[in-house]
Amino acid sequence: MATKMGAKAISDDVIILDPVWEVLQREARQIAFSDPMMASLVERSILNAGSLEGAVAARIASRLAREDVSAEVIENAFAEMAAEDVSWSDVLREDLATVYDRDPACDRIIEPILHFKGFHALQTHRLAHWSNKKGRRDFALYLQSLSSEIFQVDINPAAPFGSGIFIDHGTGIVVGETATVGNNVSILQGVTLGGTGKTGEDRHPKVHDCVLLGAGAIVLGNIIIGHCSRVAAGSVVLKEVPPNSTVAGVPAKVVGVAGCAEPAKTMNQILADQLQEVAQ
Repeated sequence: MATKMGAKAISDDVIILDPVWEVLQREARQIAFSDPMMASLVERSILNAGSLEGAVAARIASRLAREDVSAEVIENAFAEMAAEDVSWSDVLREDLATVYDRDPACDRIIEPILHFKGFHALQTHRLAHWSNKKGRRDFALYLQSLSSEIFQVDINPAAPFGSGIFIDHGTGIVVGETATVGNNVSILQGVTLGGTGKTGEDRHPKVHDCVLLGAGAIVLGNIIIGHCSRVAAGSVVLKEVPPNSTVAGVPAKVVGVAGCAEPAKTMNQILADQLQEVAQ
């Protein structure tokens, strides 16, 4: 039995509905009806895709396509990843829900899929990381190069990212080869997870779960950013950050507690009260 639009057929008798895909199609039809100038885009990227995974692949492939590597090649790579790595389907939905939950500028789930380069860069990296693990290093590096050029997000394909990641705006983000990023992390524009030295050893930061990395934060070296911690905007972090703490400054120092159980979810970057306490 053929798979229905908005559903996954897993046998002749059982169909699992996909509410996210149903909502996405409804929002796409609303856009096509209300704004004819956008009708072609939503039809090509969403309504003709057949699934959420297909829609994300189609939209990102259209943005990354070049004469030497076509959109079809990139879409096929996404399809292969979806077939071999069944976890990507769930991770994709977590990433999408994360953007909708944490970004006050996001009113519909279709918006990250059509427009948000942070979301596009993250899914491009997931494909690059999967390709790198499969031994397709050159294709992975090609995707990294395109992401850097088009989305201004430069993540080495070797760096593993957890689920529920929010890359807000995206511009100027750099993540090195031996960095790791845990689950439910929020990364704002201009963040660098950089290394020290030229040796091939482990030289980049390890960001644990539920961390908030503020705009322009620079984290250097093989250091741990403890779970549920908060790095203030513009900080330069050179030493390990304890869990559940806030660090700020150049170089960064602990200025207080994180202020909540999961700062990555609250997105609260206001540190004025803590900094005033430290100054006193």
